[in-house]
Amino acid sequence: MLSISDFSEMCDLPPQTLRYYHAAGLLVPADVDERTGYRSYTFGQVERAMLITVLRGTGMSVTLVRRALDQPDEALILLRQHVTEVRQQRQTQDEDIRDARELLASPPEAVLRHVDEMTVASKLVPRPAGRNRYDWNAADAAVTSAVQEVVRTVVSCGAVVTGTSWRTLAAGTPEQKSRIRAGEGPHWLVRVPVEADEKTLASLPADIEVETFEARDELSIFMPGKSSMAKHGTALSRLLAYPFDAAYVDTFRMRHLLHPNGVETAMAVCEFREPSAVE
Repeated sequence: MLSISDFSEMCDLPPQTLRYYHAAGLLVPADVDERTGYRSYTFGQVERAMLITVLRGTGMSVTLVRRALDQPDEALILLRQHVTEVRQQRQTQDEDIRDARELLASPPEAVLRHVDEMTVASKLVPRPAGRNRYDWNAADAAVTSAVQEVVRTVVSCGAVVTGTSWRTLAAGTPEQKSRIRAGEGPHWLVRVPVEADEKTLASLPADIEVETFEARDELSIFMPGKSSMAKHGTALSRLLAYPFDAAYVDTFRMRHLLHPNGVETAMAVCEFREPSAVE
């Protein structure tokens, strides 16, 4: 039998870690002295300790390691599932690192610009199924899918995509506004700028509407990375705080341009008009 100190040194596991593994049922000592509480291990338990150390080194939880060791036939499946989760976490971390670097190196700034009139193909975005609360990731996936579908459709009909697509709130009718206030969908409408003759535009499916986006001045700000409520709130805060002399941004005429590396929030700029003189 090996004392806990000898076993600790042999397995390179601190005694407090061995006590924790004992309490978790992961590595139970071969014997525990009822009077002193001293733990003793057998030499044969070194292999289990080694496997525990290796699996824990992958980031596996104690619960998952115990399942892998107690169910050897499923161990490789559990490891593959864990590896998939780790890679997804690393990808998310890499994206967050890029976002953080860009935000710190070049803080978002509002930009004034003029946007020319354009023809757009519009389509409502279905609300993600089974979602009671708003989920930015699910919404972004649904918006991306809708944009891709519109692009494929208009191109197959002979139209040409002429610029960056965007999303805007689906609030053009009283019914849509009511559904948004109630937390129901669809929340978004995607618009894809296109160029085509009237015959081509008329051949588009009924669920794709052709509209004219009127020329306007607008104030915009770009936020890198995936959408979130915090980024959306930051964009609105910067836009609303912009120091105009005799103008304001119209929050009801807001759009979100969908760039490969982030979202650009833009609002129409309206000038204050002097009240007409009363004769």
